[in-house]
This record gives sequence, C-alpha cells and structure tokens, in this order.
Amino acid sequence: MPPTDPEVWSRFTQDPRHSSAADLRAADQDRDVVLQVLGEGYADGRLDRQEYDERAEAAARTKTLGELPPLISDLVPDRPTGPSRDLALASPQDLERRAVTAYQARRRNAISGVLVPSVITFAIWFALGVGGGFGFPWPIFVLLGTGINLIQTLVRKQEIVAEEREKLEKKRRQALEQPRGEHQRKKPR
Repeated sequence: MPPTDPEVWSRFTQDPRHSSAADLRAADQDRDVVLQVLGEGYADGRLDRQEYDERAEAAARTKTLGELPPLISDLVPDRPTGPSRDLALASPQDLERRAVTAYQARRRNAISGVLVPSVITFAIWFALGVGGGFGFPWPIFVLLGTGINLIQTLVRKQEIVAEEREKLEKKRRQALEQPRGEHQRKKPR
C-alpha cells in the first residue's frame, strides 16, 4: 500500500491529527512514517529536492506528534477518496441496493443473451425458408441453449443478490481496514 493512502494516519503510534495526541512525544516510528510519505512525494514529483530536504530535517527535529501533520498534510488525504471512499461510507441499505442493482444488470445481460441470438437465428431461418417452406425450426435450439442462463439467473435471484452483497461487504471491509501490525512494529536499535 503506498504511504500516501489515507490509511497512512493509522501507521503512527497515535493519530497525530487528534488534539488528544498532539502533545505526546513522537517516536522514531512516527518520524519514519513521515519520511516514507515525503520520499514518495519526492519520487512522484510532488516535492522538489529542497522541499523534501526541508521537511525531512523538520521531521528529524520534531518532538511531539502534533508537529508531524503539517509536514505531510498536503500529500495525504484525510479520508479515502474515489470509489473506495463511497464504498467505505456505504450503509447496509446502500450495499443491499448495490447488490440488487448488480443482479438487475446481470438479469438484463441474460435477457439480451437470449433475445439477440434468438432474433438473429429466427430471422435467418425465416429468410431461408420463405421460398421453399420453413422446414424444421432449428433456431429453437439456440433459444433453449441461451435460455438456460436466463432461467438460472431468474431462479437464483436471492442467491445472486446475497453473493453480490458479500462481495461488496468484503470490499467495504478492505476499504475501512487499516494495515494490521504497522503500529506495533518497533524500529530495531
């Protein structure tokens, strides 16, 4: 996970943005987190060499956690952004709505998967049969073959919605999860 993700704040011994932690002494681990963020900012071209050096020196001189956020606040968002943010903030009702919407899209695809090939094959059968009789309606096999997926989709509605909801809940947990063990690692001396 890149250090400039919003989860970087959880890698500090205490969240330095909170006023209750601002006066606590900063640990080497806290300074290392800042240096990682600055290093990535420099590598990405968001900081020039002079800015990087100034901020790195300031990080080395810090005594309290409250001094650290200003050094990286313009490089790290406070909260997740984009689709993962939307998912992280989704309520259970939102997840259910999204799961139902995913099922509806799957059902539409199954209907299209039946209609399009069936209409095409019946049109060919009709066009070929106009001059000399229609003969055996062979497009029925296409209709039956493609209809199986539609029937399965319609019959398994609740199961499909539940599967989609589980996928969304897993993605939501991942969006909310902080890196485990990062705050417990000690720098070797």
